[in-house]
Amino acid sequence: MAIKRIGILTGGGDVPGLNSVIKGVVYRGGEHDLEVVGIRRGWEGLTHVNLEDFASTQRYILPLNRENTRTIDRTGGTFLHSSRTNPSKMKAVPDFLNADDYPAQEITKGGQTYVARDLSKKVLKTLEDLRLDYLVAIGGDDTLSYAARLHELGFKVIAIPKTMDNDVRNTEYCIGFSTAITRATDAITRQRTTIGSHERLGIFRVFGRDAGHTALYTAYVTSIRCCIPEVPFDVDRLVDLLLRDKSLNPSNYALVVLSEGAEWQGHEVRHYGEADAYGHRKKANVGEDLSEYIKKKVKEETVVSDLTYDLRSGEPDFVDKMIATTFGNMAIDAIHSGQSGLMTAISDGKYAMVSIPDPKLGPRAVEVGTMYNTERMRPNYANKIGLPIFLVRA
Repeated sequence: MAIKRIGILTGGGDVPGLNSVIKGVVYRGGEHDLEVVGIRRGWEGLTHVNLEDFASTQRYILPLNRENTRTIDRTGGTFLHSSRTNPSKMKAVPDFLNADDYPAQEITKGGQTYVARDLSKKVLKTLEDLRLDYLVAIGGDDTLSYAARLHELGFKVIAIPKTMDNDVRNTEYCIGFSTAITRATDAITRQRTTIGSHERLGIFRVFGRDAGHTALYTAYVTSIRCCIPEVPFDVDRLVDLLLRDKSLNPSNYALVVLSEGAEWQGHEVRHYGEADAYGHRKKANVGEDLSEYIKKKVKEETVVSDLTYDLRSGEPDFVDKMIATTFGNMAIDAIHSGQSGLMTAISDGKYAMVSIPDPKLGPRAVEVGTMYNTERMRPNYANKIGLPIFLVRA
């Protein structure tokens, strides 16, 4: 059967570059006479849309063409909007559906227990009613875990990895990562003047719930200390290193960047709020906790900056625009050749199509042995000859 209609959605947190993917899919799809249908608000668009209701259809379904996507790559965010929805574990079923029609299971995550429904049957019915032959799913580890499920259920899917955490398996790069590091570097460089003027210790917090790539690469290019989730650190050792850095700095200040999931030995990051669709609760600011410890321990003044959301806002940099546009075109190439269950990727520094990662494996962690100096709490700068541009292999 000839491919005629494809859907596209973005799930999870937004990052710069998503609109470049969408435009790339629409423009290249048009060259193959494909109709492209935008699914708004991620997986929620397939679980919550009532195609018999005009208002619901308008809310969740948006036909895409060259005209309405012509300028979207000039801005950040996602033109299609997003949500954190897991169709296989829905806490609440839309009112127009009968909850008893969908399998239930009891789930305990983050210390909370709830009953969830698997709405995969509804997702498949929506895809059928929309007459879609393929779906392009753009997301991080969580969003793509359901893309893998959909492929297992027999629907044709092509995945595109995006996350400023850069922690999706099977690829060396995810859309949003370069812009995040660029923004973090700029912010830290600007704040050096204030922190140095007051001769303080600067503590920066960035995203990275389970993997420390964002903190590590930020530290790599700014030449500062970093702490990552993969290695619980000795807090007194860190304080000693920072005080030493401060004493050796002519401007008498020192800096450290922490992943949101970083923990020191004997300390556990605090959580708050309800768990999201994938069982994640928000983490309290570990930077503030470290600041309080330092003030009590050595009576040093600190400046704490939470860089998290600023790093995913605004327009993409050149690297993210280029890779996002290329990934979008690769997705159409894969669809045109009849492939499914694959993800666009960079492997060994080259563009590639790879398998959608196995959700059971979880996020891709930092290669501590080669990338992180645990004793000095900083990136490892040695032995880079022969590595791809992003210093790791998928």
